Amino acid sequence: MDTDAFPEIPDLVWGESLVTGDGRMDETHEEFVAQLARLRALPHDQQLEPYRALVAHTVEHFEREERWMVAVGFAEDNCHAAHHRQILDTMRAVEEHFLQGDHEIIDRMAAALAEWFPMHAQTMDAGLAQHMRAVGFDSRTETLADPSRVRPATMTGCGSVHCS
Repeated sequence: MDTDAFPEIPDLVWGESLVTGDGRMDETHEEFVAQLARLRALPHDQQLEPYRALVAHTVEHFEREERWMVAVGFAEDNCHAAHHRQILDTMRAVEEHFLQGDHEIIDRMAAALAEWFPMHAQTMDAGLAQHMRAVGFDSRTETLADPSRVRPATMTGCGSVHCS
């Protein structure tokens, strides 16, 4: 058995288990899942531009969620946002490695994202969505029904749990 082989990660398919309960967040997540599936179906020599599109989508996706976090009382340096930064740093490094000749790295990153995303959506993002509902935040208009329900920059956790 080849112990150096990258384990086979099944395709990520959009479904109920990924739904957070916030329509705008779920639409963005569904787009992410679809882009990831298209990327994973391509041969290596056709992956770079779709990968760059996935990175751009993910930047916008994370920036939007981080705006929401601040609007509903999270500190800007909360651990959910830090987790986003770690993912984006890794995604950006993948392009560098691809350009240096590692033409299988996008496959490996796409598989890693397919493995990572469900837990992130079911914990951090679902927790954020729950908190947004609790304080009356509308993610489509990015407004609070009653701003007095939020104390600015008081939350440093990930949304559903407090990070250690």
